[in-house]
Amino acid sequence: MSAGPQAYAAVDLGAASGRVMVGRVGPDLLELSEVHRFPNRPVRLPEGLRWDVLALYGGVLDGLRAAGPVDSVGVDGWAVDYGLLDADGALLGNPVHYRDSRTEGVAEKVWAAVPAEELYAATGIQYAPFNTLYQLAAARSTVRLAQAERLLLIPDLLAYWLTGEHGTELTNASTTQLIDPRTRTWSYDIAERLGVDLALFAPLRRPGDPAGLLRAEVLQETGLTGPVPVTAVGSHDTASAVAAVPATGARFAYICTGTWSLAGLELTAPVLTEESRAANFTNELGLDGTVRYLRNIMGLWLLQECQRAWGEPDLGLLLREVAAACALRSVVDAGDTAFLAPGRMPERIAEACRMSGQPVPVTRAEVTRCVLDSLALAHRRAVADTRRLADHPVDVVYLVGGGTRDALLCQLTADACGLPVVAGATEAAALGHVLVQARARGRAGDLPAMRALLARTQPLTRYAPRGDGARRRAAEARLARP
Repeated sequence: MSAGPQAYAAVDLGAASGRVMVGRVGPDLLELSEVHRFPNRPVRLPEGLRWDVLALYGGVLDGLRAAGPVDSVGVDGWAVDYGLLDADGALLGNPVHYRDSRTEGVAEKVWAAVPAEELYAATGIQYAPFNTLYQLAAARSTVRLAQAERLLLIPDLLAYWLTGEHGTELTNASTTQLIDPRTRTWSYDIAERLGVDLALFAPLRRPGDPAGLLRAEVLQETGLTGPVPVTAVGSHDTASAVAAVPATGARFAYICTGTWSLAGLELTAPVLTEESRAANFTNELGLDGTVRYLRNIMGLWLLQECQRAWGEPDLGLLLREVAAACALRSVVDAGDTAFLAPGRMPERIAEACRMSGQPVPVTRAEVTRCVLDSLALAHRRAVADTRRLADHPVDVVYLVGGGTRDALLCQLTADACGLPVVAGATEAAALGHVLVQARARGRAGDLPAMRALLARTQPLTRYAPRGDGARRRAAEARLARP
């Protein structure tokens, strides 16, 4: 093993794009460079919305070719979606997109067999219409599920194509609503009561476990020299992102920003109370025995869809226009599932404001300001609720991910939360991902040591709270109107 920093390829798949990053880790070194980015464009077929997973895999191979010699590879991505394989290991059709409509009305059928209260007490997972459990219930009578011999979550599917080996990484498996967060293994009782065949799932892996070696065909196509190990990381991108929160103590909240905002706490045990279920908080598993206790918020998806509707205007120019727009003039509930589907986002935001008796945003700057103010308020509610439900003190909020590039969103979040916000680790998922690979090869320490390295090596910006609490409370009161 060489004495110098090793190179780790991080395949990071997002809902809008994928990329391959190369990280280098040393005692006081944590560098990350993007070597290839590729679009992730879902396709609407006659049978519904599907992921173009073959194009994603092609992008991964192109990225590994661009990465050059690496000592290890890992894959992270979004949660809940999966691919089905037949007895020969062939993919049975393109994976269904979580925004597809097939799960509409399915949750109620599941709850008829296992009441929502029991389901939450057993799994700790929030209600979301696209949870893997509901997807499987929706697919129960389909030919493809009947033919399937194996189910692989999306990052595990890509890892299988790279290595030929099956596995189910735990942090992502915890989002399926089929894992008991107390035992950190399958909830056999829930699966049996709902007719889910857990034999479809490959054996569980944990971050840092070996996941195989790159196949000879992959080495040939990418020009890499083997053997190249693939390491299981926190394959749910939020698990990797939370690992990259540069916290120095335990009294913190985090907000992982991207297509979604994931706001919450890192705990040592799940919160499975009825009050927690009613507040729709989730208990997902993280690194080193931790629990990610958080709420899903629609996130920058709202702005991304507005930009798409406007023909992709320059974001920097748009944000400069927004800074002069009237604050808290109009707000919407950024967690409302009415905004889940793609299309016509500016019109849907305007309609939500109209229906709640607020001024209707008309210009691009007004709509964007509405989105940012709404996200900041949603962040505040999530942080306040999680502190109360977990009885956990919070002195600072760490904001990581793509939202760190938006100074206005960071400041608005500090203002809304009434707490300092430390923004950093823009590429949080990839950084946490790389550190797990490095730790597996003896080049990084435990979770506190990883975070200390992040704090020493990554630029951080601190935002102090300011602003008018009365205006914020008035805006939230408008959201509470029936």
